[in-house]
Amino acid sequence: MSPPGSRSRSALTLYSALDCPRSHAIRFVLALKGLPHDLVYVDPRQPPPELVAGMTALVLPALVERDVLLYEPRIIAEYLDERFPHPPLLPSDPLGRARGRLTVYRIEQEWLLPLECACGSDRSAANRAREALRSGLVESEPLFQVAKFFLSPDIGLADCMLLPILWRLPAAGLKLRELGAGIDAYAQRLFNTPLFQRTLTDSERALAG
Repeated sequence: MSPPGSRSRSALTLYSALDCPRSHAIRFVLALKGLPHDLVYVDPRQPPPELVAGMTALVLPALVERDVLLYEPRIIAEYLDERFPHPPLLPSDPLGRARGRLTVYRIEQEWLLPLECACGSDRSAANRAREALRSGLVESEPLFQVAKFFLSPDIGLADCMLLPILWRLPAAGLKLRELGAGIDAYAQRLFNTPLFQRTLTDSERALAG
């Protein structure tokens, strides 16, 4: 889908929420690939006209390159990985890429969606989501010890999607050290890298517990 008009862009522009794990994940992808880009933080109450003109409803994050508008984080991330293949975020072989996509899908379904619900205003639903999130992470704790990164010897798309979730757990009432040593060690090691720190907004820094 393309935004209206013939306005030409010479660089990537990311429209991002100030505090959103989905937007944070794409900021991490851009940082990891070292891609120059314009970063526009969007107030959902007053979105830029040029952005909403290309959408039926506002969705963040959104990426614009010249006259191309993309949204949904997995679509954006895979586009960036194919458009700018170094360093790769998914394996080069078809089976490896399929498994990588499945891992990202499961992270979204099993951890991201419960996190968003746990931070919602419905207290009863939030409590149920928080418990489901806690149980799912504790059960998966051994996976964090399989390799240097999440299920991989190299940092990849799964890490880009996972780290913004783990960063927000204290704000959702979950302490990393209580979820298992593997999760805590993985998170702290990557949280403390200059690369990850550069992706944080002031609002996100305030979430650290």
